[in-house]
Amino acid sequence: MYLKLYDDILPEVRSEFSPFLDLIISEFRNKNVEVVTSDICTVAKEFENAVHLFEKIEVACIVTVHLAYSPSLESINALSKTKLPLLVLDSTPDACFDTMSKLMRNHGIHGVQDMCNMLKRHGKAFFIEAGHIETSDVIDHMVCHINGAQIAKKMKQTRVGRIGEAFSGMGDFMVEVSIAEQKIGIKTLSFQPEQIVDYLPCDNDNEVIAEMQNDTSKFDISRVDPIAHLLSVRTGIAIRRWIEKENLSAFSVNFQYITKAEKLPVMPFLEISKAMSRGIGYAGEGDVLTASLVGSLASVLGNVSFTEMFCPDWKNNVIFLSHMGEINLDLTEDRPVLIEKEWDFTDAQAPVYPSACFKKGEAVFVNLAPGANDTFTLIISPVKMVKEPNPKNMGDGIRGWMKPKMAIREFLKAYSEAGGTHHGAIVYGQVIDELKSFGEIMEWKVFEL
Repeated sequence: MYLKLYDDILPEVRSEFSPFLDLIISEFRNKNVEVVTSDICTVAKEFENAVHLFEKIEVACIVTVHLAYSPSLESINALSKTKLPLLVLDSTPDACFDTMSKLMRNHGIHGVQDMCNMLKRHGKAFFIEAGHIETSDVIDHMVCHINGAQIAKKMKQTRVGRIGEAFSGMGDFMVEVSIAEQKIGIKTLSFQPEQIVDYLPCDNDNEVIAEMQNDTSKFDISRVDPIAHLLSVRTGIAIRRWIEKENLSAFSVNFQYITKAEKLPVMPFLEISKAMSRGIGYAGEGDVLTASLVGSLASVLGNVSFTEMFCPDWKNNVIFLSHMGEINLDLTEDRPVLIEKEWDFTDAQAPVYPSACFKKGEAVFVNLAPGANDTFTLIISPVKMVKEPNPKNMGDGIRGWMKPKMAIREFLKAYSEAGGTHHGAIVYGQVIDELKSFGEIMEWKVFEL
């Protein structure tokens, strides 16, 4: 952003900002941010063209940089009307202002103030971070917002597949398909298990053979029957082919619909776990909302798994995380062991699943809670995933131990007061700022525990 007056009276000055702009771009790219640039803008038509360019190529967000003072009435129409998230980088080329000869290069901050005032008056939300590029962490803070914008973009573009109907009677995560699409952008594709059967490979399919060989390096398979393993692999490849054919970013399976009559051989726990490690979102019981959340988070942050809070350990102030048989395979403490799961829920055959414990580390528990009048709350809580306290007592299964920042009696109380559902996601890393930005861009209430 620049001032046309300077081009008229001091045309040579504009080129002096090239190193500064190049530095900003390189700093973003060093943080794995893909950058698209417009020309320097001075008048309304140039701002309109720039915003049109960004909208046409569907960027995640717009970052503004004031090279000098830029009158806000030139830019406000274009910036206030775009639906793209707006990030303001308030910086200057020089870290120290100690001579008047630097004035032309370092006075953009009052252009920022002019623009931000007008953005507020026009009701356009924005994020702003201030600091010198090379002597502060301003770029890191900007990247947090950019990541949040990328997650939001993915969430709004989600294609989620659902095998079977949602679990009858589970109300907390239930959102009408039309509401999820209208309010968020989630497109739900509903399938019955027999529609996936067409994707089933034969026992001796080359892909099946290669997959089983690959599993020998990923898992301890000493305890699993080869026939049961084969059946789960075949079912998993069918699920994978379906995901690829339908271009899904997330999916959910209601285990109650995996029956002999429906012809999908087993509940695909093994493939669900593999899919999450590939960045595909998942949630159980037909929960397309949480599945979409997991997929969107994974697409940008990685290291995400669907999970549930199962049992409190009041004495040790930790919460046991688990679910029926799925875990992101990249997040396990040790090499998973393949187990043939006892299956009494339907008349389908027993599935194979990876028995494993979530690894230790910093993480965030995330929940997307539907609220009154088709609103949503993003609940985020920094936690520590801790070492399994009594491995010999826990047996097989999906296991994890989560320690919130507060006493679990306070945490669980506050979580339910905020409307948290019984389905959630665990995201490894210190990503609380990215998640806050994501929730704000989605225009949800953000509740931090």
